[in-house]
Formats: sequence, C-alpha cells, structure tokens
Amino acid sequence: MSDNWTEQHIPNQHGRVAIVTGANSGLGFETARMLASRGAAVVLAVRDVEKGKQAAARITGDVTVQALDLSSLDSVRSAAADLRAAHPRIDLLVNNAGVMYTPKRTTADGFELQFGTNHLGHFALTGLLLDRLLPVPGSRVVTVSSNGHRIRAAIHFDDLQWERSYSRAGAYGQAKLANLMFTYELQRRLASHGTTIAVAAHPGVANTALTRDTPAAIRVPLTWLAPLISQKPEMGAMPTVRAATDPAVAGGQYYGPAHGGQNRGYPKVVTSSADSHNQEIQQRLWTVSEELTGVAFPLGAPTP
Repeated sequence: MSDNWTEQHIPNQHGRVAIVTGANSGLGFETARMLASRGAAVVLAVRDVEKGKQAAARITGDVTVQALDLSSLDSVRSAAADLRAAHPRIDLLVNNAGVMYTPKRTTADGFELQFGTNHLGHFALTGLLLDRLLPVPGSRVVTVSSNGHRIRAAIHFDDLQWERSYSRAGAYGQAKLANLMFTYELQRRLASHGTTIAVAAHPGVANTALTRDTPAAIRVPLTWLAPLISQKPEMGAMPTVRAATDPAVAGGQYYGPAHGGQNRGYPKVVTSSADSHNQEIQQRLWTVSEELTGVAFPLGAPTP
C-alpha cells in the first residue's frame, strides 16, 4: 500500500457501526464524514445536539446524533445507556472530542476540565460500551492524543486536578499523555480477548476551533504561522481514520502525520514519548481512573 494513505484507501465500511465523539466540527466531523462515505452507520456523539443535527445534515450516509457531554459522568452514563439500547454491536469507538488550553475550570464532577473531559470522560465511555465491542471481530477503540503529550507532560498523581496551581499547557499535556497511556494499557488488557484492539492517533497541527482557548500571546503568532505549519481538518483527521480502518493496523500502534516533526503530512505509524510507555504509571492511572469514574472494565489483568 502507498505510504501516501488517503481517503481513497479507506476500505468498505458497510455493516459497521461507528461512534465518533465531538463529531459536529473539525477533526471529528471529517472522521465521521469519511466513515459514512464508505458505508458505516455513524453516530455523532456531541454535547450540542442542535449543532450535531446541522453537522449530520452535511454528511451523506447513515448518520444519527447522540447527546454526550464528556465533562459530566451522568451524561456519559446516559449516553452509554442510549447507545447500548440502540446498538447491540459496535465496531468502532473513536474517542475524538477534547478541549485545549482552557482557563482553570472544573467538570460537573469536580475534575479539572481538560483531564476530566479528554481522559476521564472517554475512559468512562469506553468502559461502559466495551462489552458491545468485545464480541465483534475487527472492532477498535481509537483515541485521539496530541503532540502536546510531550509538552510539560506528566501524570501528577499528587495533584491530578491542579488544585494547588494551574498551568493550561501542563494540564493539557497531562490529559493527552493520559490518552496515550490509556490506549497502551487498554491494548494490553484486550490482548487475551483476540477481537478488539486499542489504537491511538494524533492530527499534528490542524486548523480547527480547538485552539479557541489558547492565550492570545500564543494564538496570535500561530495565526500568522498557520499557513506554514498547519494542515486542513481533513488531513488532520487522516491518522484517526487510518487507525480506525486500515486492515494492517495493529493494537497499540500510534498514528500521526509523516512530516515536519509529526506536524503535517500523510498518516503513518509514529513514536510517542518514553514517558507514555511507562507501564507502572499506565497501571496506576488506570486504577485511579476507575476509582474516579466508578467505571470498571469487563476485562481481566493486563497481559505482561
């Protein structure tokens, strides 16, 4: 297969059910659009249902909308119940939604907003839906991380919710590092089941609304640099779509742009930071995430 993996390489998706979080705009919208264009039945899982309906109207194919606010565990549980009722089987869960560089805020459950939304919300959703994926051959959980997992990134177990001090970039880095650690630990726990795999992806630098909360001192220079370093949302979504559909994908892989320091280009397998592969921290984060969300996965111990 060509290294320049494009939308034309997406295999036939007829018969597959795909759930994409944050799919009303940006990378999520493009991911949903491409999956639907190949025949998947796609659920746009979004916080704003009206915006979700407007997005669905722009997509050709079998598309429905599900209310989901990842910053509320009550909403996550309600959405999971709706999705379980509507879909006896799920082939693909794309954990795409996220917030970035937000001012200090908390979720409905008191978690720091970026960690609570980007990681804990998706952790809970995955755990609540996983038994719909496990029996399905070729099913996948794809979680979207970021190059931000390398920037001021660590799992601050002594202050996960940034109550003592707050850094927008540090909190974002922690959340995106958590996305990767979750993927790697989930894959080890899935390995003995032989059906579902966990994969991660990142978009590089994509021109989307995700940067709306970036401080002006950073956002203004980025506006000038964007034509040089960023790519359109449809290209930013390609690593996610390849991770979701390419038959050659293996569990535990990480897909991102091929060029410019993983900032732009066609999708390929890329590397993540050494910290993201620390299994002791992965396991500790998993345990803490189960405790914070109250969601236990229907899986045994991880494969060594």
